[in-house]
Amino acid sequence: MFMAKHTFQTEVNQLLDLMIHSLYSNKEIFLRELVSNASDALDKLQYLTLTDEKLKSLNFTPRIDIAFDSEKNTLTISDSGVGMNEADLIENLGTIAKSGTKNFLSKLSGDKKKDSALIGQFGVGFYSAFMVASKIIVTTKKAGESQAYAWISDGSGEFDIEPCEKETHGSEIKLYLKDDEKEFTSRWRIEEIIKKYSDHIPFPIFLHFTESKTEGEEENKKEVIEQKCEQINKASALWRVAKKDLKEEEYKEFYKTLSYDSSEPLSWIHTKVEGTLEYTTLFYIPQSAPFDLYRVDYKSGVKLYVKRVFITDDDKELLPPYLRFVRGIIDSEDLPLNVSREILQQNKILATIKSASTKKILSEIDALQKDTEKYAKFYKEFGRCLKEGVYSDFENKEKLMEFLRFTSTKSEGKEISFKTYKERMIDGQKAIYYLQGEDLELLKSSPLLDAFSKKGIEVMLFGDEIDGIVMPMVQEYDKTPLRAITSKEALEDLGEASIDEQTQEKFKGLLEIFKEALGDEVQEVRLSARLVDAPSCVVEAEDQNSAMLKMMRQMGMQGNMPESKPILELNPNHTILTRMLMSNDREKTKEIAHLLLEEAKLLEGGKLKDVNAFVKRLNTLLQASL
Repeated sequence: MFMAKHTFQTEVNQLLDLMIHSLYSNKEIFLRELVSNASDALDKLQYLTLTDEKLKSLNFTPRIDIAFDSEKNTLTISDSGVGMNEADLIENLGTIAKSGTKNFLSKLSGDKKKDSALIGQFGVGFYSAFMVASKIIVTTKKAGESQAYAWISDGSGEFDIEPCEKETHGSEIKLYLKDDEKEFTSRWRIEEIIKKYSDHIPFPIFLHFTESKTEGEEENKKEVIEQKCEQINKASALWRVAKKDLKEEEYKEFYKTLSYDSSEPLSWIHTKVEGTLEYTTLFYIPQSAPFDLYRVDYKSGVKLYVKRVFITDDDKELLPPYLRFVRGIIDSEDLPLNVSREILQQNKILATIKSASTKKILSEIDALQKDTEKYAKFYKEFGRCLKEGVYSDFENKEKLMEFLRFTSTKSEGKEISFKTYKERMIDGQKAIYYLQGEDLELLKSSPLLDAFSKKGIEVMLFGDEIDGIVMPMVQEYDKTPLRAITSKEALEDLGEASIDEQTQEKFKGLLEIFKEALGDEVQEVRLSARLVDAPSCVVEAEDQNSAMLKMMRQMGMQGNMPESKPILELNPNHTILTRMLMSNDREKTKEIAHLLLEEAKLLEGGKLKDVNAFVKRLNTLLQASL
């Protein structure tokens, strides 16, 4: 018989190594994973029998069967689902399609407890079976095809695929258990695991076992072995069960089955809507971010059903992209079963469900704010996503603004909301002031804050990379304008927007020497009323081109666009500047001009083009001062 030998993809080998060395503290999780995969296969075939002309006449009774042999130490999980052909086996059991796998593996720390949570989040599915099995044989036949195949591996780096015989479509996974894993050939242990993790799998799970009983009277008594088969799960879609009939523990276990996350969810929202439209939704907010949250090829966490028939788990349009961390179910009574992906994207029913679901989820996030500690944990994981929503979801922008948190000059290490900031505004304060940059620690020490600190005005610090894209688009909060402290309007609010003509005239010659020395390195050199302790600072121009450059840079798309030139502002009250007025050494003044520009750039987190020249100038001036 023909047998083809294959090698596992590198990432699979790494995962198998982790599995075999038992990163999971509870190995029983493998059964949940295999039953979940079987349920997915039944979902897919149920959909195809309703939509694919070739399969509409297929004899299909969805079910999952579990059998064990305690003498041979084997456990078998089979389903009547869609099954696989040779190509499917190679793709599904030999490689990992997610391109984020390397990213996932790079996060593994060596700490078994932390790593096991990561693996659960990743959803290792089938491979977890190697925690308990020394060998696995998968016998499978794809619905609508005649040839069956067997996949065989001991998890050591290779697998074989060979043609075989199988009467019906679907898959059978036979685990040859390790010697110390006999507990998984116990009827009671299997039942316990299924009830714990898979009670609400929407298809019946049958357990096959033998039961002995005594028959006859006294001398004629004899032991009879009976073959039995009993359904061991409720087989009701949990989201279809009324909230009052569900326990908190059932919600939590269903989440783990749905999300492959070993942690409990932070919260959930279960909604049944009846009226013009009829649908049910169950959404979960996880405790920690999925590993692919910030990847372009992230996997959607929401499954779409129509009348309990699974339609897709790969449609990113079911919720707005900024809510991609949400896991859950949407089950509609009004969509057609043969709805295509193209139709989904334009569908008015789905658009209505999406809008209502978004509002429900945002209301739950709003409720989370009541628990400061819980919300801080949530925001640490998903705050950046909410900022994306401020940028992209105009309809819910004001609600999302309430959720944002930032460090400020008075927050003492804690992040505050716009609401808290506004409550703390001093008498006569005209706006919410902020300073935006790419390094929070540098922002805290920026000389641009001096004038505001002197007047007791709090300044929000936008130090997240995404803030540079999002916050310039935010004009106000609760009818109070947002103003960058580098803006002309902010200085006007302070009453220090301009330098008087006498001072301007006094420094005219010095400014000309600075402009001559710095040339194309700066857009402008001017006196500033915003500085208190520092001699200089750099600010970006507020014209349209500079704003565009700034946004492109934040998005990593600057490419060949010309570099933005800063404006150098000088403090006319600083000792360095007043003494320079009295100096007749033009060349020395030029050297100091460069140093003041470079110092200001460093304070703002910028990089120096010529570090050697900076050090040489600094050393020359130090020598002259000794």
